[in-house]
Amino acid sequence: MATVNIRRDVTDPFYRYKMERLQSKIEGKGNGIKTVIVNLSSVAQSLARPPSYVIKYFGFELGAQTNTNPTDDRWIINGAHEASKLQEYLDGFITKFVLCKQCKNPETDVNIKDGNILLDCKACGQRTAVDLRLKLSSFILKNQPKKGKKDKSTKKAERRARKEAEANAEANGDDASPNGGSPGDSADDHEVGDVELAAGSDDEFTQKINEGAKELEDAEDVKEVEWTVDVSEEAVRARAQDLPDDLKQKLVIDEEDEGEGGSSSYETLGKWIEDTAAEKGGVDKVDDVAIYLKAQELGIERKHRTLTVLAQTLFTENIVKQIPKRAGLLRKIIRSSEKSTEKHEKALLGGTERFVGIEKPELIPQIPVILMAYYQNDLVSEEVFKAWGSRASKKYVDIKTSKAVRKAAEKFIEWLETAESDSEAEDSDDE
Repeated sequence: MATVNIRRDVTDPFYRYKMERLQSKIEGKGNGIKTVIVNLSSVAQSLARPPSYVIKYFGFELGAQTNTNPTDDRWIINGAHEASKLQEYLDGFITKFVLCKQCKNPETDVNIKDGNILLDCKACGQRTAVDLRLKLSSFILKNQPKKGKKDKSTKKAERRARKEAEANAEANGDDASPNGGSPGDSADDHEVGDVELAAGSDDEFTQKINEGAKELEDAEDVKEVEWTVDVSEEAVRARAQDLPDDLKQKLVIDEEDEGEGGSSSYETLGKWIEDTAAEKGGVDKVDDVAIYLKAQELGIERKHRTLTVLAQTLFTENIVKQIPKRAGLLRKIIRSSEKSTEKHEKALLGGTERFVGIEKPELIPQIPVILMAYYQNDLVSEEVFKAWGSRASKKYVDIKTSKAVRKAAEKFIEWLETAESDSEAEDSDDE
């Protein structure tokens, strides 16, 4: 299925936000002629909007009748309409009802508050208002999606996407977990050559890793060299002693599982990221694939303690904006082993606690926003958040700092509890 940039005015082929190109089929004759949009559910999912919003927008723009709640996923507009023309109208819908008015990023959620339609941007954190004078605005206010609920067509599209991802993973021999279809993940399709994958998904990141590794293998000026490393206890300790003191102090790593790669491997990864960042002019310029390949070289790409190192080395004071960009790498490591996902998530939070509490204490007030970014990018589960927030720990920082961080996180934890109770109440009402 051909994909296009969600913002078609952006010509960058590596623009991460993609969607399928609209496909339409004209059926019937005379007064009964109609246009069926074949892949509307998939396109709407990429935009994180209900398909009913998109089809209704087309109806308003074209002055045609539409069906807004089909049971068979057949989205119909009366009359004959070419797909290319509908794609142009879709650009208008995206501009008015999807893109953040501040940063023009499509990673937004619709929130209804006090009769206003707000676009909550997960990229820049801004909330911008939709023009209530637009015809579709009235429809949205009258047809608000229930919190935590999805219409049948969206669920069907997500199930189909998951099955396709699982089939592709089996065909490629990839054991990475398929994406579950959250707006920040599977909503965006990414194109690499002739391969189309969900942006930010584990499959896409695996594809990048394989390509990166192949480029290294195919480099003409690289000669085959046999590398040997002395992994004796004495040699490991000697290498650890050679590390700078400031790095040893910065990278606090859980020492409970000393067999998992050895502390020096994690310290080596941390120092490599810092050195590469200094060389390239900033940590944002250190490529995810290069980081993963380095961790793989050290044998720690599946270890939970790797997340502790990354949380302390990948971010700056712009952590809220950096999290979505690093989500693919972090998810790949977190989901490397289903049995240890909880341990991986806790390690990510521990490293973040260290980074914010010790390295950047001025960021402590931003803890709720940081945790929300982790939550929205499917990096940490509700259960792990609640367990982490329930009591302070001196595992990564001193107890006073740990209490300060969790105190700042209270609003986010309360929001989780409220969201869950609201969802349960809605489920009870539905029954």
